[in-house]
Amino acid sequence: MSENTTEVVVGAGVLAAAIGFAVYAAQVADLSGTSRTYPLEASFRSLEGVSVGTDVRLAGVRVGTVAAVDLNPETYRADTTVAVQRGIEVPDDSAIVISSEGLLGGNFVEIVPGGSPFYFEPGDTITDTQGAVSLVSLLLKFVSGSSE
Repeated sequence: MSENTTEVVVGAGVLAAAIGFAVYAAQVADLSGTSRTYPLEASFRSLEGVSVGTDVRLAGVRVGTVAAVDLNPETYRADTTVAVQRGIEVPDDSAIVISSEGLLGGNFVEIVPGGSPFYFEPGDTITDTQGAVSLVSLLLKFVSGSSE
């Protein structure tokens, strides 16, 4: 009889752990239906070094991630959706640029806030964009002495 009691206790422990894991996974995946972020759109000439999941920063602080990247076949630009944390209000005259963490560091998306008293609404498009600058092309221009 003690074997059955042990099996029941171990089974209950495993079931409790599975339920705990499922609740944690639902919170991480935000399956509750209430999103903690809101989307903003932007279109870049070049997204070199940026992909889905790349950090979005404001004043050096991570405030979101890149949620989607698609090539626009008409304009040949990278249409990007960034997910910004709710509660972070971005002025509607802000710029969004691709910045580098340094010579050997990766790229990230930086929001450069403007001074407008009005803010972007979820789904709005940031029109003031600056794409990635290729370090290789800059070095080639420097070495060749080209000013173009």
